Amino acid sequence: MTTEKIDGVSVNTQANVYFDGKCVSHGLTLPDGTKLSVGVILPSTLTFNTGEPEIMECVGGFCEYKLDGSSEWVKSSAGEEFSIPGNSKFEIRVTEPYHYICHFG
Repeated sequence: MTTEKIDGVSVNTQANVYFDGKCVSHGLTLPDGTKLSVGVILPSTLTFNTGEPEIMECVGGFCEYKLDGSSEWVKSSAGEEFSIPGNSKFEIRVTEPYHYICHFG
């Protein structure tokens, strides 16, 4: 199921802009302190590093991703998610805008 709305959050109004604007997100904090980011990745192939474990939830478009140590690209579409271990990295490639929610922790 795709998350369409997140109620009762605190939003960081300053955007996080990565890779010369190919990825733009906003940080959210839920009432219980849980941190998320909501953003869009424009067509590109990018490499992200993680500090803590992350779950990438696709809410629009699709991507292909490759976890560190893997040679296999895996597709993730709207309503699907994938997990990335902490202190790791992953590659993501998109051919159309990919809308996501990143769940931390």
